[in-house]
Amino acid sequence: MPADPLSATFAALADPTRRAILARLALGETSVLELAKPFDMSLPAISKHLKVLEHAGLISRGREAQWRPCRIEAAALKDVDEWLERYRAFWEASFDRLDEYLREVQAKEKPKKRARKKKSRNTE
Repeated sequence: MPADPLSATFAALADPTRRAILARLALGETSVLELAKPFDMSLPAISKHLKVLEHAGLISRGREAQWRPCRIEAAALKDVDEWLERYRAFWEASFDRLDEYLREVQAKEKPKKRARKKKSRNTE
């Protein structure tokens, strides 16, 4: 694994094919042939995607006789989740502040709307 595992993880997750492979592996281990079925690409191309995922520590590949099972390794995703958690807290606080601001703006708008309605009725 590289010196910066988080960078390798994000690089691996940047590709939609690799994300789809991980989504399939989240359901349970399976063979390379099964992983390749939904994709319109060669087995060597799928194998390259698997090598990137394996290098990032996101999957492991085994060998059981003729069967080559692939399985997801959740530890690398835990590192991503921990990194994102700091930003999740930031965004939640930002949204809370935005909600409060919008409530204040709406509260100020209500009296103006009532005043406009009264004026329009008086001019008729």
